[in-house]
Amino acid sequence: MVCLAILAVAAGGWYYHKLNGNISTFGSDGISRDRPEASAGGRNVLVIGSDSRSGKNKSFGGGEGDVGRSDTAFLLHVYKDRQHAVAVSFPRDALVDIPPCKLPDGGWTKGSENTMFNVAFTVGSTAEGNPACTQNTVEKLTGLRVDHTVVVDFAGFSAMTDAVGGVPVCVPGDVYQGDLNPNRGSRGKRIFSKGRQTVSGQKALDYVRIRHGIGDGSDIGRIRRQQAFVSSLIKKVKDKGLNPTTLLPLADAATKSMTVDEGLGTAKKMMDFAMSLKDVDLHDTKFVTLPWRYQGARVAVVQPDADRLWADLRADRTVDGSLAGRKPEKSGKPEPSASARSVDGSGVRVAVRNGTGITGLAARAAGALEESKFTVTDTGNASVPTTGTRVEYGQGHKAEAEKVARLFPGAEVAAGQEQGVTVTVGKDYADNPQAGRPTSTPDKDSDDDGDKPRSADDDLCAGLSYG
Repeated sequence: MVCLAILAVAAGGWYYHKLNGNISTFGSDGISRDRPEASAGGRNVLVIGSDSRSGKNKSFGGGEGDVGRSDTAFLLHVYKDRQHAVAVSFPRDALVDIPPCKLPDGGWTKGSENTMFNVAFTVGSTAEGNPACTQNTVEKLTGLRVDHTVVVDFAGFSAMTDAVGGVPVCVPGDVYQGDLNPNRGSRGKRIFSKGRQTVSGQKALDYVRIRHGIGDGSDIGRIRRQQAFVSSLIKKVKDKGLNPTTLLPLADAATKSMTVDEGLGTAKKMMDFAMSLKDVDLHDTKFVTLPWRYQGARVAVVQPDADRLWADLRADRTVDGSLAGRKPEKSGKPEPSASARSVDGSGVRVAVRNGTGITGLAARAAGALEESKFTVTDTGNASVPTTGTRVEYGQGHKAEAEKVARLFPGAEVAAGQEQGVTVTVGKDYADNPQAGRPTSTPDKDSDDDGDKPRSADDDLCAGLSYG
């Protein structure tokens, strides 16, 4: 959006130079030399939210300490057709490998394994953080080359929301001062009432930072609300129109509190990049979260789901499974959806039974299984009618049954009398339009739509109350 703002005001020569003076950059000397190859198609931008309390930020964030931290980060992939984009959020507690990173004294760390993602930004313990280290970590994790990195701090975020006149949000439940600061020791005053409202400045910052008091108080729930907020902010800017009156204050506010890589270090460079973003529609701007599951108090990256996501982005495939800008051919079997590809049933044999009187239900289930590479050995009617879908397994086939169950939200998984795996679809399957699409990874403690992409034009209140 900042790039678009600069594009819109570029004709004003004096203001163009003013924006140049606002922009801060970080050096490329901390970027690893062992990097993925540059993409021939899409481009990747790493966006980091810094919660350093140094300087002007202390009045916004509260708390103590000048070390820059990043509790918010996502990788924006802009597709080759320049009409689609997807932002992949990284949970701050995700356990990843952090490669060697440069320290302020010029030395390099040895790197570390199984470390929380947000630690990368703190390497060197400086107020400005270490965006190069976070970029190195993202490139190692994803195998994608990061073309640009942008860091936004508390003050910059607050100023941007003021500049656009506030951002519409939805609050899943009443929120109190004690929810924003659990160390307060008391509930305090209510700072948000349940429902739709418009926020700006400090209130906007509180909204995206709030974690406790909503759902299960997790970072995953906060990520969802942040994705909804960014969607709403984009929509607000587009609704107001790409004109100097709207965008001059936004560009000024953002560039004053933004740090970028040298490749975006001037207003002209931002303007050039903006040309690749201006045609991306709201509906074709998607938000997803790195495939995850809880591992104690931390978050583990789920494989092979994550690697499959990165492979899709390298191939410039959108989240619906198609190649960006390329329509499916009229003949031949269409490419499976992205969510269907997230379950690989190769080598798993399944028998399918129809537990209802609805004709063709077993065939529908068999088709969904085959789309995810399961081998369907037999289809037929169940001996006893059933309302709920059930996946039964013989000795030694429990893991396979759990994989099958990912295609049938709410299905019961239980030991059965027959060998192998048998799924009996019930009326719930017939009534569920999402049936045949995988739910969350087995044993992942998230809700049913945990891996469902969010579009920038989705309803504000959809999918916000995790836990």
